[in-house]
Amino acid sequence: MTPTLSALHIFPVKSCAPLVLDTATVEPRGLRHDRRWIVTDENGRFLTGRQHPRLTLLHAVPDGDAIALSAPGMPPLRLDAPAAAAARVDVVVWANTVAALPAPDVANAWIGAFLGMPARLAYMDDACARPVNPDYAKAGDEVSFADAFPMLLISQGALDALNGKLAAPVPMLRFRPNFVVANTAPHAEDGWKRVRVGEVEFDVVKPCSRCVFTTVDFERGEFDPSGEPLKTLITYRRGERGVTFGQNIIPRASGAVRVGDDVEVLA
Repeated sequence: MTPTLSALHIFPVKSCAPLVLDTATVEPRGLRHDRRWIVTDENGRFLTGRQHPRLTLLHAVPDGDAIALSAPGMPPLRLDAPAAAAARVDVVVWANTVAALPAPDVANAWIGAFLGMPARLAYMDDACARPVNPDYAKAGDEVSFADAFPMLLISQGALDALNGKLAAPVPMLRFRPNFVVANTAPHAEDGWKRVRVGEVEFDVVKPCSRCVFTTVDFERGEFDPSGEPLKTLITYRRGERGVTFGQNIIPRASGAVRVGDDVEVLA
């Protein structure tokens, strides 16, 4: 059977709840609206579900240039994208410091009340440049507030093989992929170098290293007390780069992709 794009996801705020789509637009930094917002501490350092699993209960829905936020126990909040002329703030994501646009005080108060700690929201506009690690990228490649690469692809076969080893299966969204590909052998993506999804080509550049975030039950906003699926992944997916599952990809064109598109392996 032909490999097929079986699911599409974005995460408009880094570490927030997944948004399931039928169609999406690929841009140089990844899928449109994916991880263009971020939650930080008072010093501008990023916060993620690794330390704050409640972030996975935050629902964010793009609405044109605005975003609609909702979360348990909180009133809904609609935020417009900050004006490009606004004073910028430094946001630290891993080894990168980027000049992002700050959200208004009302948004900071809202996210702080939800997390129970001082926190801020910031936005990445087109002028907020964050380069991809040059060891894996071409000159000019950029990434959103995702961990390191514009997009993530995982085969459904990889998850099926994992779930065959678990006492209780886990959903694909524990791994937060943008693309899920059906009709392949487990981990077939590990051997891919370049793919075409619909009419858009991507370089497959690096296995995705996995951490404790995979153990967050995003429907409850809590760590899974079993330590799964990471505990099982360690037994058969640990290598020189740590525990890996899925592949990071970089788009080489812009365009629309849709669930049901063929996935052609070019190299």
